[in-house]
Amino acid sequence: MNHTQNRDQSVRPHPIALATLIGRELRGYKTEKPLVCYGHAGLAKRGEDYFLIKPDCQRIPGNPSTSFSVFAIFDGHNGVSAAVFTKEHLLDHVMGAIPPGIGREEWLHALPRALVAGFVKTDIEFQRKGREASGTTATLVVIDGLTVTVASVGDSRCILDSNGGTISLLTVDHRLEENEEERERVTASGGEVGRLNLCGGQEVLIRKELCCTSLHQCH
Repeated sequence: MNHTQNRDQSVRPHPIALATLIGRELRGYKTEKPLVCYGHAGLAKRGEDYFLIKPDCQRIPGNPSTSFSVFAIFDGHNGVSAAVFTKEHLLDHVMGAIPPGIGREEWLHALPRALVAGFVKTDIEFQRKGREASGTTATLVVIDGLTVTVASVGDSRCILDSNGGTISLLTVDHRLEENEEERERVTASGGEVGRLNLCGGQEVLIRKELCCTSLHQCH
């Protein structure tokens, strides 16, 4: 029994980083379906941070060949309601915006628009509840084969780290002091950008919300 286990382990292929497989595909190499590994650490003691891990989603229920993985992180502030609500509803709203019964390529093509629709619907529905003035960042990653699609609001970054040491930032921070486009968007939406005098000091007012989505899709 031990001999069989050792033999099986010796022939098992080593996991290959997703970034490496993507690079091979871009160079025209024949690649296998990636092995997705995940983990988490460093949760804040305040309890306003939440995450979502669903490695075995299926576009067609009961059909393993339609599997894809979803990972998300939600950095709440001023309470937990927004982060909890977004964790519980965002993915359903995204999937509900994709037409049923379509093939993989059509599904991938429809995904970016569905992400925008899902983020907006989640924001609107939470505001209608009018519970508390809480907010949250949201970064959602969908991995289907060698296609990685990322949508985000706020400043919870998604970073692609390749075996060769190349670091690629897949999201754009929606922080007012660093992002001129975000300041212009807030102003155009009727908001104001300024400084608050808190505890005797000057602090930049940072606004995080779910109505502005940054999308990035790589193959």
